[in-house]
Amino acid sequence: MHLKYESTLREPLVDGVKDYHQVTEDIISPIEAKPGKLWYIGLFISIALLLFGVFSVTWEVYWGTGVWNLNKTIGWGWDITNFVWWVGIGHAGTLISAILLLFRQGWRTGVNRAAEAMTIFAVMCAGQFPIWHMGRVWMAFFVLPYPNTRGPLWVNFNSPLLWDVFAISTYFTVSLLFWYSGLLPDFATVRDRAKTKLRKYLYGVASFGWTGSTKHWQRHEALSLVLAGLSTPLVLSVHTIVSFDFATSVIPGWHTTIFPPYFVAGAIFSGFAMVQTLLIITRKILGLEEYITLGHVEAMNKVIVLTGSIVGVAYLTELFMAWYSGVQYEFDTFYKFRAAGPLGWSYWIMMTCNVISPQVFWFRKMRRNIMVTFIMSIIVNIGMWFERFVIICTSLYRDYLPSSWSYYRPSWPEVGFYLGTFGLFFTCYFLFAKYFPVIAVAEIKSILKTSGENYKEKMVKYEEEDAEKFAHDQAHH
Repeated sequence: MHLKYESTLREPLVDGVKDYHQVTEDIISPIEAKPGKLWYIGLFISIALLLFGVFSVTWEVYWGTGVWNLNKTIGWGWDITNFVWWVGIGHAGTLISAILLLFRQGWRTGVNRAAEAMTIFAVMCAGQFPIWHMGRVWMAFFVLPYPNTRGPLWVNFNSPLLWDVFAISTYFTVSLLFWYSGLLPDFATVRDRAKTKLRKYLYGVASFGWTGSTKHWQRHEALSLVLAGLSTPLVLSVHTIVSFDFATSVIPGWHTTIFPPYFVAGAIFSGFAMVQTLLIITRKILGLEEYITLGHVEAMNKVIVLTGSIVGVAYLTELFMAWYSGVQYEFDTFYKFRAAGPLGWSYWIMMTCNVISPQVFWFRKMRRNIMVTFIMSIIVNIGMWFERFVIICTSLYRDYLPSSWSYYRPSWPEVGFYLGTFGLFFTCYFLFAKYFPVIAVAEIKSILKTSGENYKEKMVKYEEEDAEKFAHDQAHH
């Protein structure tokens, strides 16, 4: 009988008639060609946003955090909302690359490279918010626990904000290693195809002298597994620690034990939505529809509907606990000030975007519709932004004392800072899409023989022939 590794019923992960050379051509040639007009327009807009962000931050550092609309009641406004939101977006990359690698999921190969890059850029954006939130930025080194001459002045290890520093720096380092080690074989491919001396030299330096020998591949495999094993607990721990920023306090609406799992589910939810947003644009502009197939889009939509439902259950659990606890302040926070009250509109935007809208993905037709997926991915991230806003602002704007009640709306430097992080994120992503292979060439080749469309057709043919031969032999006997 013909030997096969994967069910022929499973849909192919690479469409069209492809051999190894064709895969290299399709993915590497956009790097070698001159970028199109759309790329330049996108990059220009991103850089403009980035410069506006730099201006907003400079303004805030010069005048102090007083230019942000924070007050005695609301000490955390847009900056911490955006911090948690960006950290959340960074989650899908590590999940796709690490956990799906350990579970040997073939469909990760088309999307993991872009998702990992997105993780790194999102964490770069997130890390800035706590730093600028300090106000006196030149004091930032005080959060680093290093032996010093300041005597008894040492960082407070009980502070969740210090745990954030550790969690995020670890997360960033491991993600960067994961992403870069995966790029080595592809950099070597670009180096070997390079036409100019400069390109050959730069990609040669980037590929660390990769030759593709068995030893190199063996070490590469081992490293990938070690990093995947390291970063799997990170997926859970990073957002758990971010949730401790809230859960370890005594503010009504925050001090619940449900925060860690529900933050992690929300992070994966928003992360996968962002991967969808970026990959749908990327596959269209770079013409990679045969590698990022409808199968990939559908698989990610299944994760979105699962995590969206978990988040929905968490919201309902919070409402139930607020009612069941019999604590007046807890009840008021959820029912009077979140669901109703002056900031109630944000709560209903959150509920609609995160709980109700992803339910369309229960239908296969919707999961496989590119336009629906694209719109939904943006809606989900708007909803997840509002979730963080609701958690932070609607818990703070109504205090125990009605005399200190206030309302919150951001000032222009806060909005500018947020837009600036978008500028940074997309500037990085555009440069990544131009100079780096957006899809892991080596990994696509590794699954081509079992999951490529033309190979699957051959397999079906072989199987039919085998079955005929078997039937023929039986008849003779």
